[in-house]
Amino acid sequence: MYTNILFATVSLLAVGNCYPGLAGGTLDGHGYRKPGPGDRRSPCPMVNSLANHAFVARSGKNISVDEMVNAIDVALNLSPLSSRPVVETAATTSTTGYPNTFNLDDLKQHGVIEHDSSLSRNDVFFGDNHRFDEVIYATTAAGLSAGGPVVSIATAARVRRARNRAARAVNPQFEFTPREDTFSQFESALYLAVFGNGTQGDAPMRWVDIMFREERIPYNEGYRRPTRMISNDDILELASKVAAAAPIFT
Repeated sequence: MYTNILFATVSLLAVGNCYPGLAGGTLDGHGYRKPGPGDRRSPCPMVNSLANHAFVARSGKNISVDEMVNAIDVALNLSPLSSRPVVETAATTSTTGYPNTFNLDDLKQHGVIEHDSSLSRNDVFFGDNHRFDEVIYATTAAGLSAGGPVVSIATAARVRRARNRAARAVNPQFEFTPREDTFSQFESALYLAVFGNGTQGDAPMRWVDIMFREERIPYNEGYRRPTRMISNDDILELASKVAAAAPIFT
């Protein structure tokens, strides 16, 4: 989901280098905790990871635009120039009664950020477009791991296209325009940028899998916040490479 780009999304460096509370692979107060009864979550695993680590409210409720932009910066070192426009778009789905806050489950509104052919969710036509779908993600994971222990740009692109074709084949109301294609490119670019090697991709499959399956930032497995800010240009370059490697519209 573009949610996925947005927050599309992640990490933290060595103890005390950037944040004095950093210890044992995570910041004090930012340990992982699964959502509890009444907590809200979005269709985007990266965004949900931020809530599960308390970079935004664990409840997933009444999150401000500034709070989310700051969380993405602190947790992932993604430039606000890249995240803010997406977060502001996300806020247009708000059901809180205030235009600058939203609940995470507001993001399931179809056609704003959420779109058909998510890598880990079903399409809105089938009724539940925001909860993790094990069957859909199993196919995604098999494709992502086919290239070995790291996910290359080419692998990410092929998996994105395969999921799109599979969703298109079974959804009689499938909707995927060039706008959704752009969001989808950015989503793949985001996890490659956050977990991988700059604009070269090559994200450890183990880290990517943890983010999708557990909605957890893989500190325990060695992930650390990038020391260099992920710029908007970085995301655009990776998105362009993803699109070129396996185009959906030809």
